Amino acid sequence: MTTALPIRGNLAIPRTELRWRFSRSGGPGGQGVNTADSRVELLWDLANTDALPEPLKSRALERLGQRLVDGVLSVVVTEERAQLRNRQIAETRLARLVADAIAPPPPARHATRPSRASVERRLESKRRTSQIKRSRRPPTD
Repeated sequence: MTTALPIRGNLAIPRTELRWRFSRSGGPGGQGVNTADSRVELLWDLANTDALPEPLKSRALERLGQRLVDGVLSVVVTEERAQLRNRQIAETRLARLVADAIAPPPPARHATRPSRASVERRLESKRRTSQIKRSRRPPTD
């Protein structure tokens, strides 16, 4: 294992800041179901980390606010039966979450008007649909 979990570019989380908790996972498991601690919980203290520069940290805290408990980001994985595979999935998920949270905001959308031709096409389509439905009605005598 490397000493840091890569996030994006030259940003990485030192593995010393990651905390792991293991417990028994629910679901099928065969003979080892009651003995193997395959459920993995990866915890990272986002509020007190030095891995991110201050502007990125505040952006991440704002965007991940709903997922944080006292500034700690938690990722729980129970998909696989093997603890090692669940650990790998948890690290990948944490890296993706943080990378998405620190990404710059998308450019502002500039409001545009539909072109005259597109408006005409839409209205003509509505007229055609209306005519088709009108032709389906029973004749009124």
